[in-house]
Amino acid sequence: MSPLFPSLYAAEPREAIRFGDLSLTHAELAGAAGSLARRIAGAGRVAVWATPTPQTVIGVVAALVAGVPVVPLNPKTGERELTHIVGDSEPTLVLASPGDQLPSAVATLTRIDVPLTGVATALPPEPADESAALIVYTSGTTGPPKGAVLPRRALAATLDALQGAWGWTADDVLVHGLPLFHVHGLILGILGPLRRGGSVRHLGRFSVQGVTRELSAGATMLFGVPTMYHRIAESVGGDGELTKALAGARLLVSGSAALPAPDHRRIAEATGRAVIERYGMTETLMLCAARSDGGARPGTVGLPLPGVELRLADEADGIGEIQVRGPNLFSGYLNRPDATAAAFTEDGWFRTGDMASRDADGQVRIVGRKATDLIKSGGYKIGAGEIENALLDHPGVREAAVTGEPDADLGERIVAWVVPTDPQSPPEEAELTNHVATQLAPHKRPRVVHYLPELPRNDMGKIMKRALHV
Repeated sequence: MSPLFPSLYAAEPREAIRFGDLSLTHAELAGAAGSLARRIAGAGRVAVWATPTPQTVIGVVAALVAGVPVVPLNPKTGERELTHIVGDSEPTLVLASPGDQLPSAVATLTRIDVPLTGVATALPPEPADESAALIVYTSGTTGPPKGAVLPRRALAATLDALQGAWGWTADDVLVHGLPLFHVHGLILGILGPLRRGGSVRHLGRFSVQGVTRELSAGATMLFGVPTMYHRIAESVGGDGELTKALAGARLLVSGSAALPAPDHRRIAEATGRAVIERYGMTETLMLCAARSDGGARPGTVGLPLPGVELRLADEADGIGEIQVRGPNLFSGYLNRPDATAAAFTEDGWFRTGDMASRDADGQVRIVGRKATDLIKSGGYKIGAGEIENALLDHPGVREAAVTGEPDADLGERIVAWVVPTDPQSPPEEAELTNHVATQLAPHKRPRVVHYLPELPRNDMGKIMKRALHV
C-alpha cells in the first residue's frame, strides 16, 4: 500500500513547509511528525487546535501517519458550537501550539503541545485506504454541524486528480493564507503539496503584500478565496510589483465560492494570467476543476475530475441538482446514520444541494445552493449567481448578493443586497434593475434593492445569505 506522503517516508531534504522565518524540510517534518505519532498511537481520535502555524501541520501529519483520525478545530468557533463538536467527536487528546489558550470546551481533554523537532526513525506502516483520516465539521446552516468522515482513499483520489488537472509536481511552491481547519486550506493547501513532494509557504494571515513577496521569491501557485482575489483585483492595476508577480505565477486558483466575473477580468487584463476555479465540498472533496493547460472560462468550474461521476438531477430549464459518485466521497456523517442515508439517493448518488448547468463542451456552471440561490420567479428558475455578476459589472457596485423572498404574484421575487462603491452616492435602484434587465433578461431584474455597508461572510469568504434580512 503506497504511503499518503511518499516524500516523508523518503526523508527528502527539500523544503516542505514555511511559516514566516520557520521552515521544515520533508525529512525534518517526518522526524517531528514521526516522534509525535509514536506518542499518540492508539488514540481513538485527536483534536487539533488549527491555528495557522507549523505545529498544526505537524499535529495533523502525525495523526495521519499514526492512523488516528484528526478533528481540526477552528479557533474562532463559538463555545456552544465547539462544545457540540467535541462532544460529538469525542477526541481523547488535543494537539496545540505551546502558549495557545484553549477554551473550556476543550480544556478537559488531555493536551499535548506539539514540538517542532523530533528524532528521525522509521515511520509506521501506511494505514488502510478506507480508514478515517479526517473528521471535518460542516458549517451547520441547517442545524448543529455534522462531522464528515473523510477516509484516506478520498484524500489520495482528490489530490491525485488535481495533479493531472493542474500539472502539479514536486517543483511547485504553493503560497496561501487560508485557515487550516477546513478542506481548502488544510487538505488542498497543506496536504496537497506534501503528497506531491513540493512545498507550501503559508502567509499566516492573507495580505496582498505577502502574495507579492512570495510569488516574487519563487512561489509558482496561489490558492485563495474570492475575497482575497477581490483585494488583489483592486490593487493589481496600480501595483507594478504585484502585477509582475501574478504574471510570473504558473497557477492562480480560486475556490470555496464563485469568483465574480469583474475580478476575473481585472486580473486577467492586468497580468495576462487567468484565475481558474474548482468546485467541491466537505463531503466530496474536489469534484470539478478547470485545467491549467487552457480552456478555463469565468463562471465555470471546469470538467468533472477523473474518477468523478456527475449528473444533473431533476433538470429543468437547463438547471439541475449536482449529484455525484466516486472515490473522493466521504464515508458518512459521524454518529448520524439518518443524515448519511438522507444525503444519498437510492442508487447511491450523493446529493450536493448545489444547482448547476453544463455548457456545450461539458463545463460545469454553478448556479448556487438549491436552498438559497435558486429563485423560482414567474415560472422561471433563476440562478442568483448570474444576477450577482451582472450587478458587479455596474461601476457603482462594489459587492452584491441576490436572494429570493416570497411574493404573492411571482412566487418569489428577486432581492439584491448591494455594497455601493461610493456609500455617499449609491446608484439609484431603477438604474441597477434596468442594468440587470438589459444585461440578462427583464424577468431576472431585482424587484427590491437593499444597500449595506458590507456583506456578512464566514471565515472562508462565503456570503452568509441566511443572515441577510431587513
